[in-house]
Amino acid sequence: MTNQSTATRLVEQAGSDLAENRRLQQELTERLTALRHEEGLLTDILKLARQYEGSAVPSRLPQQSQAEPDVAGTERPSSRSGGRRSAAPKSAPAAGTPKAAAKSTSRQPLLGGLLMELLGSYEEPRLAKELRDELLTRHPGRTPTPQVVRNTLESLVAKGRIQRHKQQRSVMYTLVQPEQAG
Repeated sequence: MTNQSTATRLVEQAGSDLAENRRLQQELTERLTALRHEEGLLTDILKLARQYEGSAVPSRLPQQSQAEPDVAGTERPSSRSGGRRSAAPKSAPAAGTPKAAAKSTSRQPLLGGLLMELLGSYEEPRLAKELRDELLTRHPGRTPTPQVVRNTLESLVAKGRIQRHKQQRSVMYTLVQPEQAG
């Protein structure tokens, strides 16, 4: 009887291993499909970036709203989640082309553009906190965290669109005037 019970146990183990293998293959197939979709979107973004690369006008690339799903088909990460996404999407991306989906959704202006607009209405330097508070007042649908606002402002400093002013421990920002940018 020992040989039969061992053989039965081995058959059961092989069956469960085979089922697990098939499940993993299915997950990998779904992930590969998502990665191919993401590659196509990134290729499109690169093409658009190259089109706007040579222009002297500030970039007017298409934007993605904060509530819109990202390329993996999941919601954009919030600051609380540490910016991490799950390893594999739970479902395949929605049917239809990304361009068709992009045309059907309403777009919000980029956060950097809104911050530059706010800075343009002031002569004196402004704190990131003041800009965020005013942004929340003027655009209640936009709720960026203070860190997102600071990161966006620092990105604009790196691009030469705004200037950073340090006063003791405070960091303030002003819009670069067109004659300063040249």
